[in-house]
Amino acid sequence: MQRIVQRVPLPPMLSMCIVVETAMSTVNAMSGNASAHRARVACRGCGRLLLLLATCAMTLPAAAWPPPLAPASQRADEIHVVKHQRRMDLLRDGKVIRSYSIRLGDQPRGHKRQQGDERTPEGRYSITYRNPKSVFHLSLRISYPNAADRAQARARGVDPGGDIVIHGGTPPGYWRDWTDGCIALMDRQMEEVWSLVPTGTPIVIDP
Repeated sequence: MQRIVQRVPLPPMLSMCIVVETAMSTVNAMSGNASAHRARVACRGCGRLLLLLATCAMTLPAAAWPPPLAPASQRADEIHVVKHQRRMDLLRDGKVIRSYSIRLGDQPRGHKRQQGDERTPEGRYSITYRNPKSVFHLSLRISYPNAADRAQARARGVDPGGDIVIHGGTPPGYWRDWTDGCIALMDRQMEEVWSLVPTGTPIVIDP
């Protein structure tokens, strides 16, 4: 009967120790000439370094995810977006505390009126939900459509659309609009916004 051997992953420290021990054994098997002596000295030095790196890797704390909210005294109390400037400001007590360059939908001009028009809404809304598992890194849902948005869409017999968020995903150095109507930032910027913007924060989106 064939015996099945299951491979069990080794802990990082043990794996590193095995690598060092194997290297030392190989050097010790060499002849006792000057080259072998120098190799043993170098191998011992590398072994110590590898063990130190492994120890550090095991003791470093894992980064918190998602990023925690900043203290209440540091959070934004309003978001202001100016679409034609591709700018989003975070404000506290009427003063700008952060400013970001943003990307919008493929049809950035005008207020969103229906599903699929690829426009970013304009008007006063609020942040209703924080999604730490967004496919675009992190996201903050905007309260579009509001009652007026639904009424105009109903009068025209169309779907007003929805799922408009502020999210990450913009590659560094990319300056073209690319979303379906959302407001996009680079991932590192989105992490900062996430830490400063709680649920319920009002957002004003101007043309």
